[in-house]
Amino acid sequence: MPVITNIGDLKRIYERRVPRMFYDYCESGSWTEQTFRENTSDFDKLRLRQRVAVDMSGRSTASRMIGQEVAMPVALAPVGLTGMQHADGEIKAAKAAKAFGVPFTLSTMSINSIEDVAEATDAPFWFQLYTMKDDDYIKRLIQRAKDANCSALVITLDLQILGQRHKDLKNGLSAPPKLTAKTIANLATKWTWGIQMLQAKRREFGNIVGHVHGISDASSLGAWTAEQFDLTLDWTKIAKLKELWGGKVILKGILDAEDAKMALKVGADAIIVSNHGGRQLDGAVSSISALPAILEAVGDQVEVHLDSGIRSGQDVLKAVAMGATGTYIGRAFIYGLGAMGQKGVTSALEVIHKELDTTMALCGETKVTDLGRHNLLIPEDFSGRWQKT
Repeated sequence: MPVITNIGDLKRIYERRVPRMFYDYCESGSWTEQTFRENTSDFDKLRLRQRVAVDMSGRSTASRMIGQEVAMPVALAPVGLTGMQHADGEIKAAKAAKAFGVPFTLSTMSINSIEDVAEATDAPFWFQLYTMKDDDYIKRLIQRAKDANCSALVITLDLQILGQRHKDLKNGLSAPPKLTAKTIANLATKWTWGIQMLQAKRREFGNIVGHVHGISDASSLGAWTAEQFDLTLDWTKIAKLKELWGGKVILKGILDAEDAKMALKVGADAIIVSNHGGRQLDGAVSSISALPAILEAVGDQVEVHLDSGIRSGQDVLKAVAMGATGTYIGRAFIYGLGAMGQKGVTSALEVIHKELDTTMALCGETKVTDLGRHNLLIPEDFSGRWQKT
């Protein structure tokens, strides 16, 4: 068993064990990948204020996200194709999250279905929704999430049209993978992954295949998804989806203060400052640099969470100290999942928790809920000095 001391250790194992197309799907952004890179590098611009001679006993990272108690202000983000990173990936990730005491968010584009995850776990999870043109399918999908006792609906707003991800196109990304000569050559080096996948509950999109008229296998799925994302999505439709759901709603993909204000108007319970991990609009600002203006725009009228770029407990601390109520990890838990399955997800959470706890102590705080901008040194031009439009 390798000694895991940081998320990078899991990433190295993950790269060795998972087929290239799925590694590239996780570890890439759109176009030039500028935003993908800056999501992480912008965290480095924030420095920590070390404090000493403070009683560090009785520390707690416990917090709340949308009223739910969490062991630390971290949730597992919705990641499509998680079940291709490791057999039954969504189920394993959900189990690890439940045991650790943090929320798990299931993607619409998951391999394991809503019902699969609900059957395998006894903790309510969150469900992420992509809005599509097929209204009947969306209504049934929302009802399925209700029937599974999902405790929040996360509506993704930044994928009405798919950003171009060069590696996915060149790799011929699909689930299950198309057996081209290039893919077969790579799969031949990933025997453990292949043997596990042969025993997996599913190898196709479980929330779609068998639930949409005419979609019975992967051959018909590609054409359907390519034309299904709803280009007409607007705030009126978002309000209707919120009404249809009737429970807690989190709006994901907010990068602009004006959009944050609109999310407030439709009654969101929380918003997620996110640029889809740098996989949509390349050239957009990083999530952490967008956070201050959004917090200024909405104040404490709605919970503000942050996604995209978090790779450590120090990143979590910086986001919370800047004012975020909660954070999301996507790639960080996928590295663990691909490396070691459920144990790897647990390992990723343990690493982040230890880094958060230790850093919090060295900053002179005993409770994560007491973190604030006073714990940081923030560059005067951190969010950029942009000309007014």
